[in-house]
Amino acid sequence: MHPALYISKTGLSAQDTALTTISNNLANVSTVGFKKDSAVFQDLMYQVKREPGGLNSQDSQLPSGLQLGTGVRVEGTTKQFTQGSMEVTEQALDLAVSGRGFFQILLPDGSTSYTRDGQFQVNSDGEIVTNTGNRLEPSITVPDNTANITIGEDGIVSATINGETTAQQVGQINTVDFINPQGLKAIGNNLFRETEASGNPQSGTPGLSGFGEIKQGMLELSNVEVVEELVSMITTQRAYEMNSKVVSTADQMLQYITQNL
Repeated sequence: MHPALYISKTGLSAQDTALTTISNNLANVSTVGFKKDSAVFQDLMYQVKREPGGLNSQDSQLPSGLQLGTGVRVEGTTKQFTQGSMEVTEQALDLAVSGRGFFQILLPDGSTSYTRDGQFQVNSDGEIVTNTGNRLEPSITVPDNTANITIGEDGIVSATINGETTAQQVGQINTVDFINPQGLKAIGNNLFRETEASGNPQSGTPGLSGFGEIKQGMLELSNVEVVEELVSMITTQRAYEMNSKVVSTADQMLQYITQNL
């Protein structure tokens, strides 16, 4: 069987995975806090027929040798945690992190997840929660009859009760960062889990020690650039077509051999 058939097959499979990644980016172009993915390619092992630098004769060496590649594979996908653009909403519980950092979210199983999505609400107990009802950590409870909530860039949450003129502090939002955010595991619902690759979460006060500031009344939009993704989609499509052409050419060569020999 012609080796080009198998090599082009790996190319088709890799480009198909790349297109899947691009389609997911475009599907989440309006998802708050979404971070785009990019596929990482890696060539497969080589069949070394002649070693580079091997002796061709007693007094001469091969300058390059003979090495035949066996194709390509998708080694992985990487999240790009670049800052998304900010949208002003003027909603008191819409928060955005300007810079590095993640909000901490308590899951129903008691574990902690992390997100850049700052669309928060208040549940029936007055606790600040996500759109899916998961509680913000550390827990912050808004008092009854609150007229106004103020959240500073350093994460301090203050509430003004109806009939009072002085605000009272009701909590502190701490963000966390990771030495390798690309090692986080995406679990859906705009949430991430820590892994051994990401390292342990490092908690800090927003605006200090390299942590990003919290912006109240704003949301961080997806960092997907539509034009860039469309260009990548066209490039991927052309690469897929070229690999398909290799399959067709190899098939024609094999057909010629079977018909003429």
